[in-house]
Amino acid sequence: MRWTMPSDRVPEAWYNVVPDLPEPLQPPLHPGTREPVTPDLLTPLFPMALIGQEVSQENYIDIPGEVLDILRLWRPTPLVRARRLEQALQTPARIYYKDESVSPAGSHKPNTAVPQAFYNHAEGVRRLTTETGAGQWGSALAYACSLFGIECKVYMVRASYLQKPYRRVMIETWGGEVVASPVDEPEHPGSLGTAITDAVRDAGAREDSHYSLGSVLNHVLLHQTVIGQEAKEQLQMAGEERPDIVIGCCGGGSNLGGLSLPFVTDSRVELLAAEPSSCPTLTGGKFDYDFGDSAGVTPLLAMYTLGHEFVPPAIHAGGLRYHGDAPIICDLVKAGRMRAVAYPQTKVFDAAVQFARTQGPIPAPETAHAIRAAIDEAVRCREEGRERVILFGYSGHGLLDLQAYDDYLAGRLGEE
Repeated sequence: MRWTMPSDRVPEAWYNVVPDLPEPLQPPLHPGTREPVTPDLLTPLFPMALIGQEVSQENYIDIPGEVLDILRLWRPTPLVRARRLEQALQTPARIYYKDESVSPAGSHKPNTAVPQAFYNHAEGVRRLTTETGAGQWGSALAYACSLFGIECKVYMVRASYLQKPYRRVMIETWGGEVVASPVDEPEHPGSLGTAITDAVRDAGAREDSHYSLGSVLNHVLLHQTVIGQEAKEQLQMAGEERPDIVIGCCGGGSNLGGLSLPFVTDSRVELLAAEPSSCPTLTGGKFDYDFGDSAGVTPLLAMYTLGHEFVPPAIHAGGLRYHGDAPIICDLVKAGRMRAVAYPQTKVFDAAVQFARTQGPIPAPETAHAIRAAIDEAVRCREEGRERVILFGYSGHGLLDLQAYDDYLAGRLGEE
């Protein structure tokens, strides 16, 4: 019930969905002039290779050989059929998950951290700054920077900094420096928006530094498409023509995009985003131009947003506490090609524990949102007597999130 492939089957090009979107993306706007951002305005923060990928209209972009060599240390990742979960649910659905927890950082995040570190190193950048929610992205970038001899400064959302101390230890073990954000408000729980502000300001003030983002931007979702490309091939190995529905958790959109974007052009495949009801960007936000950070120093993006000053409750799924979403994901939702659903925290952990007690692995709180949606879809199949192929992204393990499980099992976990 597990499909693996040899390391030489890692995709050699990233899939760029931008030319295939149902509606053209609206350009990012300068925070001061509100005019479209030009590439030269981004050079203080990003290397030219990533800026080129951000605006590319090419369907495929070759992966550099040095990046492939590193990705092959753990890729292709397994595709697993969740038979024991199917049996527990008594569903005719066939449930598969793409297991990204096998990377060194335990999540999908190194898929973009490695190429971002590579391109910055190639341009002579000696230091990267970034934000992190629950710590998956910060640890992944620290790992990638260690491979290329780059310094890494991570601004971690304070709520997660306090909840998840061992994520901080991972970052430090790989040589990164981590501080709680916002740095100038020690009583503030923080959000991804405030952490982005801290990281961008840091990078912008130093000539030796660039900024690195773990989600939202086009080039980040581009790098993650190795997930969906592999899943397509593995599903065929499993005897499936295609999935009927592809599900991913959604905070900024990189895991969801990585798995689902290679299926966008197949109208027979439904796409579903699962988000927290305490931060319901796609299900409760409005589509508008908004800043990517809380202080309004980044370009404005056309996206579903709860407002850049929105600070979500300190839920355990810290990686999903973002006021906006990737423009690519928002474009798909706005056009009706993707739909979204939001769940309260307790329902998410109900699903996480059910998955752990049937399949074995303990999922990250973020990943548990996709599991909740997959279970709901499988139950619907049982009630309607329909066979469907469900594919969801197992974006990361929860072995460093056990405080969240302790709170759930002890009855201390709040709805939000």
